[in-house]
Amino acid sequence: MTATTSETKSSNVELKTVQSIPSFAGIEADSSGGCCKKVDAPKSESALKSFISGGVGGACCVMVGHPLDLVKVRMQTGGAAASSSVFGMLSKTLAKEGIRGIYRGVSAPLTAVTPMFAVSFWSYDVGQRIVKGYGQRGMTAEEKERKYVLSMGEICMAGAISAIPTTGIMAPSERIKCLLQVQANEVEKGGTAKYTGMLDCAKQVLKEGGVQSLFKGTGATLFRDIPGTIAYFGTYELVKKELMKIQGIDPNKGQLSPIAVLTAGGLAGMACWGVCIPADVIKSRYQTAPEGKYSGFYDVFKNL
Repeated sequence: MTATTSETKSSNVELKTVQSIPSFAGIEADSSGGCCKKVDAPKSESALKSFISGGVGGACCVMVGHPLDLVKVRMQTGGAAASSSVFGMLSKTLAKEGIRGIYRGVSAPLTAVTPMFAVSFWSYDVGQRIVKGYGQRGMTAEEKERKYVLSMGEICMAGAISAIPTTGIMAPSERIKCLLQVQANEVEKGGTAKYTGMLDCAKQVLKEGGVQSLFKGTGATLFRDIPGTIAYFGTYELVKKELMKIQGIDPNKGQLSPIAVLTAGGLAGMACWGVCIPADVIKSRYQTAPEGKYSGFYDVFKNL
């Protein structure tokens, strides 16, 4: 009886000793009899991954969308007849100027949009962390360790934050791109080309008006991009969430197929341009207008 009691006490001491072993990063106590076992530490989202994938996506976006963007700018700045359709003008440009014509001015956005998209997705990732940190105010350390799911409002706020740093890259590239695209309208009417390419355009703009002229339309670009990115990232995350529900995918374990992600991105792009196209018209007219014609982008709006 005494021996049995002694053995029971000894077992209890051993169990308490094992249970009292603290957990460290990647290590936790093993109550099955061993000392400890290694566990996988939670993986954090990589901002660098967002930066690289955004850059690759930006280059693809420019190569696919530039011909339509060329038509858009010409129509916005009065370079197309009122009766011209998008595809009618695109086919006319292709017949007259060839492939080179429909990719006129592509060097500026390709040079800028690749890093711009990289910065956009990186800053969206940073924006999510900022919003998450704000949402976790007042939580205990234990509560902060739990998975934090951003609300739709917080996702939209992170999207708005992402527009701010990207505007610094977007505004000057949009200025040069629009000038090169509108110049083609003048050449088509019998005029002479003022700029020979992207670098020549940038040099002449800097020479004529300095850095301020190169960044002309920055406010209008920001006015366009903040609501645009809110619509884009909000729709993107919402569509992905709904597609996961439809397909019965657990967000914590599975992921959507590339086709589903492309679908979400396409719908997000439509939502983005549906919101920001009016501001884009104002921006394009302001950036391509002669110096002194408008006092600001609000003046452009009043004269539409």
